[in-house]
Amino acid sequence: MRVLFVCLGNICRSPTAEVVFRQKIADRGLLTEVEIDSAGTGGWHAGNAPDRRAIVEAEQRGLSMTGRARQVTASDLRDFDLVIAMDESNRRDLLALATDDEIRERVQLLRDWDPEAAGHDRGVPDPYYGGAREFAEMFDIVDRACERLADDVATRLSP
Repeated sequence: MRVLFVCLGNICRSPTAEVVFRQKIADRGLLTEVEIDSAGTGGWHAGNAPDRRAIVEAEQRGLSMTGRARQVTASDLRDFDLVIAMDESNRRDLLALATDDEIRERVQLLRDWDPEAAGHDRGVPDPYYGGAREFAEMFDIVDRACERLADDVATRLSP
């Protein structure tokens, strides 16, 4: 299975989801069965490392955040089984790239898996213009949602 996380610039939310989800999949012994990547709807950060504040928060949680930002492509929508947007704006941008209904069905919101998202905005807040507190809150949301997403993927991969 292939899972792609997408935010606006691919330096905060989507690389966070990528590393958090990778750890949760590894904890379930499924790392060889799940390919995980991230991208941004915009290309202005392409080639850049993740935001330093995200790296610091990841390190405080025992995670290593590496990689370089890239822009999502139409072929990503064909190649990945799940394309997970961080907010509704990202989702709309992804749906605009989709060429058919089968591909559109692959595009989901991360907070669809967040047990605390009921009745709230379904988007993961963008911490870019905030500080350490906003990055910590974003990590908490991503962690909750990725826990359930990993359970869902494990169930899908069960024989």
